[in-house]
Amino acid sequence: MLEEEYAPRRKLPPHLRKPPAPEAPFAYSIRDAVETDLPYVREIYNYYVRNSTVTFDEKPVTLKALRSKFGHVKKLGFPYLVAESPSGTILGYAFVYPWREKAAYRYTVELSIYLGAASTGKGLGKALMAELIERSRAAGIRELIAVIADRGADASIAMHKAFGFEEIGRMGKVGFKFDRWLGTVLMQKSIKKRG
Repeated sequence: MLEEEYAPRRKLPPHLRKPPAPEAPFAYSIRDAVETDLPYVREIYNYYVRNSTVTFDEKPVTLKALRSKFGHVKKLGFPYLVAESPSGTILGYAFVYPWREKAAYRYTVELSIYLGAASTGKGLGKALMAELIERSRAAGIRELIAVIADRGADASIAMHKAFGFEEIGRMGKVGFKFDRWLGTVLMQKSIKKRG
């Protein structure tokens, strides 16, 4: 073999190289969740149960428990949303749930938003939050409460602040997961019907 056959290939100058193929845009639609979405919702949620402190659940949620909660949310007329890719993949979900079961709390809910790991950092959380707020307003809800872990959730806290949530308190060392104590940040937003 000739020596030049072993020589490293030279790169073309930038102006002569083919441009990289454009990345497909991150596309999704937001719609009401249906019961057949729940296995995908469970998969997203259980990822966080096993790998993070954003939820204080320590055991994966069962489909039976998820169906029960979903049914209760729907019975109350509260929003339960999913974000779906053009190919039908569930990318994330959001819903509200009664803050407390006593009747006087009926206009106050706790919200939850979870994204699939590959869908974070692309604006999907903000889109779900905006839609959840509007749908909650339409359902007659007046107060939104967010309970956020005090460690590892800086992006969530920043997003809630950007949507007008105010920090209303902190609770320290109320959860114990992954061999460490965790606290929560409480945030609240008042909403009213438009018009």
